[in-house]
Order: sequence, then structure tokens, then C-alpha cells
Amino acid sequence: MAEQASYLFSTRTSKVLAEKIARFYGQEMGKIIFQEFSDGEFEPILEQSVRGGRVFLIGSTFPPADNLLELLLMIDAAKRASAKSVTVVLPYYGLARQDRKDQPRAPIGAKLVANLLTAAGATRIMTMDLHADQIQGFFEIPVDHLYASTIFIDYIQKLNLSDLTIASPDMGGAKRAKNYASHLGADVVIAYKERKKANVIEEMFLIGHVEGRNVILIDDMIDTAGTLCKAADIVMANGAKSVRAMATHGVLSGKAYENIEKSKLSEVIVTDTIPVKTELCSKIKVLSCAQLFADVMKMVHENKSISDKFII
Repeated sequence: MAEQASYLFSTRTSKVLAEKIARFYGQEMGKIIFQEFSDGEFEPILEQSVRGGRVFLIGSTFPPADNLLELLLMIDAAKRASAKSVTVVLPYYGLARQDRKDQPRAPIGAKLVANLLTAAGATRIMTMDLHADQIQGFFEIPVDHLYASTIFIDYIQKLNLSDLTIASPDMGGAKRAKNYASHLGADVVIAYKERKKANVIEEMFLIGHVEGRNVILIDDMIDTAGTLCKAADIVMANGAKSVRAMATHGVLSGKAYENIEKSKLSEVIVTDTIPVKTELCSKIKVLSCAQLFADVMKMVHENKSISDKFII
């Protein structure tokens, strides 16, 4: 019996990351064209046969919503082209912050996205550092939830910092910070914040001691960087020697680049799940998640266990 073939395709906005993944995977990207109409409508067309094969569709679904629609259309195209399986690789899962009803008459966007991906024909999901772990339960198909800790911990160890303290910029990230700290043998502190509305912080307090410590703030994403910069200010005001930040997804909207450049942060490390404009801020460093995704994709294709790819 012939070995099942695999094919890699990418949305347009995730093409740079997808090409890196393809190099580590050891295979060229599949041929796809995007037919565009004058009113803005687009149609992705696979230019090669995928019949009976495993298709990997790579695309982060950050705004605009066209990125999600493009991915859904590609899933549908692969399904209708008789692909045996369609694995959707979502380095960044858009709308993940809408994981519950936190006020009356609000949608649960993360669940809606899960429904759309499944309805379009996805047979497996691969993603990294979901805003909430329980989003995995929104799917009735397998979900491989990877963690950037496999990338970040190696970087932290190479920094060789003494008096290391891991910090969470909010209560929601306390578990993540604790896991990092346990692995690195470091202390943990938490910044407690109160909001009146999204992206606006009213008050923030530090829980724990950072005097004389080298502090690393850990989070799943950086949006406007308001929380991060405020936490860095408080950490330094409490006597820390230095403060850095690490976040998987560099959303970096609004005045994020400017906020980081002017902040007390010595550096901010993100992955390339979302394209980052490093030229706008000298403090931002990007680590690639391409090899991690390529390795897991290869293991999935070969029906091997991926458990050794999880640190946290």
C-alpha cells in the first residue's frame, strides 16, 4: 500500500511563516492561486491534486476577518478535491478572547470559529497557546495544542540570569507563570489589574516581591501593550534589577510599538505566529515557531506520539 502523501498550503498573510515551516518539514509549499474580483471577493484554487492525501493548511486568523474566510474557503477547496484529511494549522487562533459570555447578550466567538472550521471540513486542528485551554473542548475533532514554552525556556536559560523571577501581568496568566517558574526554579509574582473596559486599565497592584530580581513577564499575547508596560513600571518601581517580557502572539495593535519603545522593558520577545514589524521598535525580538510546528506536523503525518514536544 502506497504511503499517504502530504501537502502544505498557506493563506496569503501567513506565507512567510508557512515557507519556514515547509523548509523544516522538508517539503515545498503546494501550488495555490487566489483569484480576485474587482469588488474584493477572492477565491483560493488548489493547482495540484490532493486526492487521498493529508492536507496541511497553515494560516493565523488575526484581523481582518478575511484571513479567517480565506482559510475556510481553502478547507472547503481541499475537502471538495477529495483530500483524505485536512489539518488546519492555526499558529494564532483569532477571536480566542471571546471564549465565554462575560456579559449579557455577548457572543462566544471562539466557539463560533470552532464550528465554522469543523463545518468547512477540517478533520484536525493544530494551534499554539490558546487564550484559554478550554477552547480545545469546543471541537469534536482532535486538537494539538502546542506551547511556546518549548521555545521560550531555551531562550531564558541562555540569558543565564541570576535572581530570576517569573511574573504574570494579570491573574489569568498565574498558572502559566507558575509552570515556567517551576521548570526554571524561579520565584513567581503576579500583577493584579482592574479594568473598566477592554484595553483600558484602571488600577494595578503587584502581588509578591521583586526587589533585586531580574523579572520576566510571561503572557500569551501582547495587544496594545498597555498591561505589559504598566506591569513593567510597577516591577521596576518595586526595586527590580531588570524587566523583560515574553508573549507568544505579537498582536501589537494601536500604539503598541510606541508603548514598548518608551517602556522600562529591556526587551520584548514574541514568536512569528503573527507578522511583526520589528523595524518599528528596537526592543522587540522575534523567535520562530516554524520548527516546532514542522516537527509536530511530521509526527502527526507519520502517526507518531507528539507528547515529547510539550514542556508546559
